[in-house]
Amino acid sequence: MSGSGTTADDDPPLQTAVWRLRSRACWTDAAALLEHDAATDPAAALQRTALLTERCLYTGQGWTDAEDALRTAEAMAHDDEERGAAACERGYLAYASTLLGVRDRADEARVALGRAAALLSPVAQGRPLLDFRRGLIAQNIADSPQAARAAYRRAHAGATAQGDALLLSSTWRHLALIALREGELAEARHGFAESLRIREELGYLVGTAPALIALADAEPEVEAATRLRAEAARLFRLLGGVPTWLGPHLDQPPPETVEAN
Repeated sequence: MSGSGTTADDDPPLQTAVWRLRSRACWTDAAALLEHDAATDPAAALQRTALLTERCLYTGQGWTDAEDALRTAEAMAHDDEERGAAACERGYLAYASTLLGVRDRADEARVALGRAAALLSPVAQGRPLLDFRRGLIAQNIADSPQAARAAYRRAHAGATAQGDALLLSSTWRHLALIALREGELAEARHGFAESLRIREELGYLVGTAPALIALADAEPEVEAATRLRAEAARLFRLLGGVPTWLGPHLDQPPPETVEAN
């Protein structure tokens, strides 16, 4: 298991340790393991940035650390692929700030992801992740579900081709969200179930509670939805209340039907 969520039997011990810490919401500790390599290796600097940005998104804290790591990664990038990957991280950090209401950086997010798109070739390793993040902008900032769906489908195809299971869990979930909002309940339940299955198989604990809640929202059986919410609440408490934005969803009583929800 690598720090980026791909699976490989021959992953270096460092990447295995980074993944285990990341999956348990220990982003600062995971980033610390990369600090030495990040001083000279652009890939390590970028991975460290991604960890600290994910911490911001899940906790609403650590923005200065993420910005500092991002500037280091940007300064170390020396080719188009590395510069494109760094621009993708800048766009994602700006998106997180906007989404959580810390500071409106929507324009910065769009510009950075547009720059990444210009720098990364269609077959670049980072292209599926970029497509996914452009989908997030379309769905959650531009309120354009059709554009979001197209971007998620490109990301889904790319993640499948690259064997990026963690990204696949996210594309399944967000495609299912669009399906749920359009009343396609069977399609939504399938997507949410696939997302949950992958995250459980990967051991991505910090992302499992949101996947459980998403599936509960599409579950018409009250008893089944209640069980899913109870398991999500257990994981949420186990990880010390992370992700912080999930708390209000856990406090809500389970809906009697999807339509009522």
